[in-house]
Amino acid sequence: VQLQASGGGLVQAGGSLRLACAASGFNLDYYAIGWFRQAPGKEREGVSCISSRGGSTYYTDSVKGRFTISRHNAKNTVHLQMNNLKPEDTAVYYCASPCVSYSDLNSYFYWGQGTLVTVSS
Repeated sequence: VQLQASGGGLVQAGGSLRLACAASGFNLDYYAIGWFRQAPGKEREGVSCISSRGGSTYYTDSVKGRFTISRHNAKNTVHLQMNNLKPEDTAVYYCASPCVSYSDLNSYFYWGQGTLVTVSS
């Protein structure tokens, strides 16, 4: 099972980034997929989850209205569109599976290397 996040980078506050999660070794179709992030010196924070068929999405309060999670099962990928980015969004972002809890969005069995998002003020 491998999950690879990509699409991070440096962006100014108010800008946008689109993260991608590619899976190998298993079929994403059957699993709820999520994103969590970890900023330097801070605890891991759950960001978002999407159900296996994409019918339900969940977000932590700090990103609601700014981030959108989506999935394309035929391509075995999940995306996180991040708009109106803020400096406090700076972190390494990881995609992970499965979403064990839709309440904290922070419990998973598998995750891969993350991608760094840096938002400058």
